Amino acid sequence: LRGTLYSRIKTTPPLVPSSALVTICSNPEQGICSSLMAPPSCPLRFLSLLLSTILLSAAEPPPLLLLPLTHVLSRTHNTTTTPTHHLHLLKSAALQSAARARHGRRWQPHQVSLPLSPGSDYTLSFSVGSRDPHTVELYMDTGSDLVWFPCAPFECILCEGKPSYPPPKGSIPFPTASRVPCHSPSCSAAHSSLPSSDLCAVAGCPLEIIETSTCSAFPCPAFYYAYGDGSLVARLHRDHLAIPAGVADALQLPNFTFGCGHTALAQPVGVAGFGRGVLSLPGQLARVSPHLGRQFSYCLVSHSFEAGRLHRPSPLILGRTGSSHEPFFAYTPLLHNPKHPYLYTVGLEAVSVGGRRIPASPQLRRVDRQGNGGVVVDSGTTFTMLPAALYARIAEEFDRKMAGSGRERAPDTEAETGLGPCYHEGGGGGNRGLLGVPAVVLHLGGNATVALPRRNYYLRFSGGGEKKVGCLMLMSGGEEEEEGPAATLGNFQQQGFEVVYDLDGRRMGFARRRCAALWESLSSSSSPSRG
Repeated sequence: LRGTLYSRIKTTPPLVPSSALVTICSNPEQGICSSLMAPPSCPLRFLSLLLSTILLSAAEPPPLLLLPLTHVLSRTHNTTTTPTHHLHLLKSAALQSAARARHGRRWQPHQVSLPLSPGSDYTLSFSVGSRDPHTVELYMDTGSDLVWFPCAPFECILCEGKPSYPPPKGSIPFPTASRVPCHSPSCSAAHSSLPSSDLCAVAGCPLEIIETSTCSAFPCPAFYYAYGDGSLVARLHRDHLAIPAGVADALQLPNFTFGCGHTALAQPVGVAGFGRGVLSLPGQLARVSPHLGRQFSYCLVSHSFEAGRLHRPSPLILGRTGSSHEPFFAYTPLLHNPKHPYLYTVGLEAVSVGGRRIPASPQLRRVDRQGNGGVVVDSGTTFTMLPAALYARIAEEFDRKMAGSGRERAPDTEAETGLGPCYHEGGGGGNRGLLGVPAVVLHLGGNATVALPRRNYYLRFSGGGEKKVGCLMLMSGGEEEEEGPAATLGNFQQQGFEVVYDLDGRRMGFARRRCAALWESLSSSSSPSRG
């Protein structure tokens, strides 16, 4: 029993002086309580009933589910990173972040639910199938709202050199999987809210059956799903899902809906969408266990693109962790996006650099009726992307403060990585190497202030030989006049924070954490899967 179990005895009115009212709560915050009247003549029967109530309370779903997020860097066998490899990693991450941001601004009118590019940093694993289950490994992505993975036969175009996991064997995803019918709301959601009648007509269902909405024998047509740097064609299936994979007490989700991809462009690995859509993992989990699906958080272990730092997984927490740490969170309201409601969007009021406050434009503070503006909080984008005008003012002030500390620009590194401004560094390591780097603070809506650790926005690495360089890890994402979200808060800037997505409270929270220690604390308090 993970909830707070306690008893509270209240004396009843004088008319029943020898009775007592006992209230037992397995989760007092959610009001999960039972009350029993104890008659004096049946103490044994009362104790038996009391014990039964306690056991039933103990059978309530756990208040949280702990899952490990694995960074792709931790899969490498080399714990040291060469200068060439480091530059390659930074350039790849910068290009992927830029592509994701550009795609976020090219919203196509015929695809209301078009997501961002899938994240390529953090993965988690599920077991799918009620008989002979298969383990699938997927990227965790808050910028999309579909769970999908490759199914044999699987063809991936332009996937050379990208990480991949073998798809389940067989011509269908699993023997126990079933196709989603064309009249299902899930089918409509996968096809950007097209009417079920249209989808059933495409599937070949006779008109008389379409008109009675009983077209269950015809499966949902294949759908096209586009990301920033790739796409796929998939079909909807349902089967048993267990999370996490390979654990005896894993959470069981029957009739889970997922996309089975057979053809993809530059997308060799599946994606677990954590957006606010009905087909996302939290969306489907909320229907089975609302207290697990309506709030989740993660805490990304700091890595600085060095595999040797990733000794522990990053905790992904489904459910509520309790209110004991509430004062440490800076909460900002979630903004509603009428065109792209599955995105987690917040308002940015200003950015402070070295104590100087730089106001953000109105487009960063709110979302208009056309769905433009705001800042998307995204686990799948590596670096934070800002409008060109705001980025230029931040970089200018940052450069002014860095010049005052005696650092010189490193234009060659800027050209190689796509980042900037970059500087030549001395030989000092650790926190000493960060002396003189100005503080950067995000001022979000609702008076939420998030002070970034210096390693979250200034990365020092080897530039070849014994030389070291350092770069500002923020990027320019284009002009504000373009459509779509105005900015993206990437996962590199989220390292070392517990980031809470509170759907019921319509807010997001940020609190500094030692993420590896948080994983140890939560995983050791119970079994490896439940916190």
